Amino acid sequence: MFLVSSPKPIDPQLQDFVQQIEKQSPAGISVLAGRQFRYPLEQISVEVTISEPRKFNILEEFILRAGMESELIPTENELAAALGLDPVFVQNTAKTLRSLETLAWTSDAKIILTPQGRQFYLEGSVPQPPQTKHIYALADPLQGNLFFVFSPVEAVEIDLPNFGDFITLENRCQEMSELGLEELQRIIQGSGLGLHVPEDGKIITAAFFTKESQNIWQSVSIFVIFDALEDAIKLQVRRGKQILHYASDLLDIFQSEGKVSLQTLLYLSDETIAAEREQLLNQRNKEVEDRIKKIEQQAIETVKELRDTGKQVPPKGSQEKDQVILLRDIQIRQSFLETLRGGNHQVLIYSPWVSQEVVDNEFIQLLQNLANRGVWVLIGHGISRRQENETRPIPPQVEQKLREIKTREGLSAVQVFWLGNSHAKEVVVDREVHLCGSHNWLSYRGDKLPRGETVYKVTATDKVEEAYDFLAVRFKDHARKLWELAVKNRNANLAETSLCTWGALGMEEMALNELQLANWLELYPVWLNVVRQGLRAKKISPDSPYLATGISMVSQFSEADPNLELLQSSLRQVMGAISALNRHQALKLLNEHWSQFRRLNIADSALVKPDDFLLKYVVRELDRPQKTSGKKASGKKNRSKQG
Repeated sequence: MFLVSSPKPIDPQLQDFVQQIEKQSPAGISVLAGRQFRYPLEQISVEVTISEPRKFNILEEFILRAGMESELIPTENELAAALGLDPVFVQNTAKTLRSLETLAWTSDAKIILTPQGRQFYLEGSVPQPPQTKHIYALADPLQGNLFFVFSPVEAVEIDLPNFGDFITLENRCQEMSELGLEELQRIIQGSGLGLHVPEDGKIITAAFFTKESQNIWQSVSIFVIFDALEDAIKLQVRRGKQILHYASDLLDIFQSEGKVSLQTLLYLSDETIAAEREQLLNQRNKEVEDRIKKIEQQAIETVKELRDTGKQVPPKGSQEKDQVILLRDIQIRQSFLETLRGGNHQVLIYSPWVSQEVVDNEFIQLLQNLANRGVWVLIGHGISRRQENETRPIPPQVEQKLREIKTREGLSAVQVFWLGNSHAKEVVVDREVHLCGSHNWLSYRGDKLPRGETVYKVTATDKVEEAYDFLAVRFKDHARKLWELAVKNRNANLAETSLCTWGALGMEEMALNELQLANWLELYPVWLNVVRQGLRAKKISPDSPYLATGISMVSQFSEADPNLELLQSSLRQVMGAISALNRHQALKLLNEHWSQFRRLNIADSALVKPDDFLLKYVVRELDRPQKTSGKKASGKKNRSKQG
């Protein structure tokens, strides 16, 4: 019996925004509740004292040099006589240097440098008189951070419920006023005001806080989001369109510990959550069932048309467009293997279970042959709503064998993920062929005898695209979660898995953007190898704008980089692969970055010009293994649309 869903408790002013969130979010995301609150930023005025050096003038240099290098320490008058200057000039300059604690005060006016003066002389500068500035400290309890700004944030009245009435917010300004000078220097430096720059000699030497802080009200929206893919409830805090990750994670923790009541905070009852959850999960699987029914109906119509017109059923292996062919029993595995062998770029498989009887040495070799040709393989599995509840999990040794299948570049060519909560049994190859039906592709227990199963082989473009979109979104969402976890923990192995998955989905440009956002240069050679796989399979155009952007990142590396050898190898191979497809484009890129290639010894001294480089590293297409399938790769339409 289904639960009856009650209206979602969403503030009227958030209704349009909720629709945007659901539309722009991955599939399976639904907002169950949304409410606006106000919360205070705490602001306090701070007076800082700044010491900053300046370049010394020529007379100051002579005076300091005399104190540093003379065997006999001269007086001011003796130095003036030696320089042929009026003593008044030397005396006044020396007085200024003493006031800056660069020269020591002596009764006989000798030129003696202080330890600080010696250091300044070596740096070619002298300190300036200290200056003071007023800045403002801000504590944001929902961001969990402290920062400084030049101008105060203006206070405004906001007529919304006070978030602090539901959750205790810490007074971070009080904490800030108790911090030591060194910690304050670090926070001010991190705020990007340019007031504390030790490498330039600009130092904050003191900070004084006013006694009173001021509340600056901000509006914030809190949403309850149900993720049907993970079968999980999450809380999300937003200020405008910005997601406040610290606050969202904190609320999730409070909610899991029972410290937050969704009923009290957002008027969301357990009954409403249960009803919406059941409805969404059923709707998700129904979408797959409806899609399969449409395919089944088209197959029936095709058979009727052939029977009525007296035409023959299309032969097995036929690749004519806009067909839905019904396969039975022993035809299924043969067509499955033939379809895989015909892959040029990408294979997506969803099988609820995976067994070692199917993923045997012969199947592993088939996938390895695909990888050698530049084909990526993504495998999803799982039928339960939670991974720990799977009664037939993938055997670890099978998963290990799949992950050990490598591309020529040394990357994992096969990505295997538990995605869960799906009865779908589908295969999509190159976005051109779709197999679906009752057959468990990777887990039929090795039974090759007829079992009364049926499968539809679909080449109708619109239906293949629907199937591809459904599977690709699931893999894309999983790769995104892995990437966020990898960035958080700086886990290079997880990050590499995400990059390979994005590469399999034709999302190399987005992968590059994520690398740049995370400032993770260590993974740049991995991205290059993902690109090389795409170039080798002719899936990536050599004149893609993001390739030029990616190659330009070579300027960010130093000669001492620990990954330099890997970078050199990866860039040589990528440039060779580009040249094999478009020599003119390869020369253009090399000419633009030739100095960087020489600086990092990517192009060694024997390679005088870019032409020499390409002659040495160009990829020979004759070395590329040929497919066993009768279908020619050149006859396929190259799709540039991303996953």
